Amino acid sequence: MAQAEFPLPDVGEGLTEAEIVSWKVQPGDRVSVNQVLVEIETAKSLVELPSPFAGVVTELLAEEGATVEVGAPIIRVDSAGGTIELQAPANDSEGLGTVSDPAAMAPRAEAEEAGSGAVLVGYGSKGGHVATRRRRVEAPAGTPAPARVAAPRAASAPVIAKPPIRKLAKDLGVDLQQVTATGRGGEVLREDVIRQAEQASVFRNIETPAWPSEREERIPVKGVRKATAQAMVASAFTAPHVSVFTDVNATRTMEFVKRLKASPDFAGVRVSPLLVMAKAIIWAVRRNPTVNSSWTDSEIIVRHYVNLGIAAATPRGLIVPNVKDAQDLSLLELAQSLEQLTLTAREGKTTPADMSGGTITITNLGSFGMDTGTPILNPGEVAIVALGAIKQKPWVVDGEVRPAYVTTVGASFDHRVVDGDVASRFTADVASVLEEPALLLD
Repeated sequence: MAQAEFPLPDVGEGLTEAEIVSWKVQPGDRVSVNQVLVEIETAKSLVELPSPFAGVVTELLAEEGATVEVGAPIIRVDSAGGTIELQAPANDSEGLGTVSDPAAMAPRAEAEEAGSGAVLVGYGSKGGHVATRRRRVEAPAGTPAPARVAAPRAASAPVIAKPPIRKLAKDLGVDLQQVTATGRGGEVLREDVIRQAEQASVFRNIETPAWPSEREERIPVKGVRKATAQAMVASAFTAPHVSVFTDVNATRTMEFVKRLKASPDFAGVRVSPLLVMAKAIIWAVRRNPTVNSSWTDSEIIVRHYVNLGIAAATPRGLIVPNVKDAQDLSLLELAQSLEQLTLTAREGKTTPADMSGGTITITNLGSFGMDTGTPILNPGEVAIVALGAIKQKPWVVDGEVRPAYVTTVGASFDHRVVDGDVASRFTADVASVLEEPALLLD
């Protein structure tokens, strides 16, 4: 038997260490190529590490909860064949090491050659984009559209849900037995879990838990929380922040969102005012390009593309994934990208690549019922926009008080780059689209 040690790979840009969250295998287990061995937490995301070889696990070299440096061995496996060396060389871009046993690596090579989707989360597939949606099959003309019917489930009936959906439910505190399944054969889908979580959050917000028996709780500062703290301190004490605010009559935005939801083109896609806000920012950036810049001590780099960041509150903390080249997307494509980004973030599967290279950020304070705030800039950016809650309020039009859907748009800027006039014009442009979404057609 040939023995192999699997070193912790660098799954992100410049990763130096990661925490072992949970082992998916135990000593004595037989593993196959691309089978998930362990789940780790980096400073940016949760990552599942697949096995690059087949064999029998002989020893786990790191305990759950331990922080391990990149390159340190974390698991030992016996595999049939010749000598196996898995000491990741400096030129090994994937950090998976080398194996001199062709038999052990053959299944992995076949999987890559076949274009298998079983790739290491965080690296992506070298074969290009992997579709995440089923292709829609057009029905013959005149065929009535099928309605999605919730499948009834008895209290004692087993829950049909895939592992990622079960983990999502666990992270969101959702009891799968209470979820109404809308998938085929009574399968629980992502949107079913999210819908239940949103409904349950209303009741959780009015519940008051009992005082814990412990007088104090000590939470280690690590992972996403540590990275967020370092980034926010660096941003707050290096970039001079300036903030502006404006109230907006968003009645036509709400009407526009309602029409999109009823459109066949947007069937099955989550549509919200955040979509209009995202498109408004892209439009306003084109008119005020310096808000889409970065500052260095010697120059200002103005980006002529928009990697639109969305601040997302997840069970693991605040992260800011971004939609790459958002300026090239149609309204439908942008809606699909925002939905996929949100689902991935809630599942804790956002990759380091998804969180790098952002140029400007949205934070949706309205989802928490807040009117506005003074957001801190994402490091490397000079503007962040906050969308407040959209509520019905009295609004004066031509001297008459009328009911309207009103929101507040707030924005913070790096005053080294963005002057007050540019900040004001940019925020006014965003507000003008929320007031009249028809400007999106310009």
